[in-house]
Amino acid sequence: MVEVLVAVIAGYLLGSVPVAVLVGRGHGVDPRDVGDRNPGYWNVKERLGRRAAVPVFAGDTLKGALAAGAGLLVSGAHTTGLGVVTGASVAPVYLAVAAAMAGHAWPVFASFRGGRSVLTFAGGVAVICPPAFVLAVAVLVVTATVLRSFAVGARLAVFGVPVLQLLFAPAELVAATGGLMCLIGLRFGQAALAARRR
Repeated sequence: MVEVLVAVIAGYLLGSVPVAVLVGRGHGVDPRDVGDRNPGYWNVKERLGRRAAVPVFAGDTLKGALAAGAGLLVSGAHTTGLGVVTGASVAPVYLAVAAAMAGHAWPVFASFRGGRSVLTFAGGVAVICPPAFVLAVAVLVVTATVLRSFAVGARLAVFGVPVLQLLFAPAELVAATGGLMCLIGLRFGQAALAARRR
């Protein structure tokens, strides 16, 4: 239990690193005060351009992957032949990713004003179920290329993760992934309410 608690705390602290805010401030902008006020990849890209947003994309994704990796490490790294988390590693990994997503959404290092946790979720999925992650990236690339819309491709990829995960993992794990996605929905709902009050 101590090891799991350490992984969860590490996940939250990793998630709390405000990558978009740090990058924005390096360019004289706080993404929480411009555009859609979301301190994430998309808002930084819209305000500062694709090149400036690359570290945000990489950093926010890495937070979820590192948190999941910490959970995997402390639990004995139980995975299937395809790298899908299983057995005693399931709960620690999912809890660590949830903590990282919570840290990204409500970061202790940035006055609890964070982003939507989509990329942090994606990074976690890369460890939770690598083949589903690879297929989701393929969905993103193909959709974005055909429809010429990264946004549409990203939405299809994220919402497609549970369906793709079903090909490689039991329904209980897919349900747990749905639980992680509920955190994203909660943060979007909170942001919508805040926007109405402004």
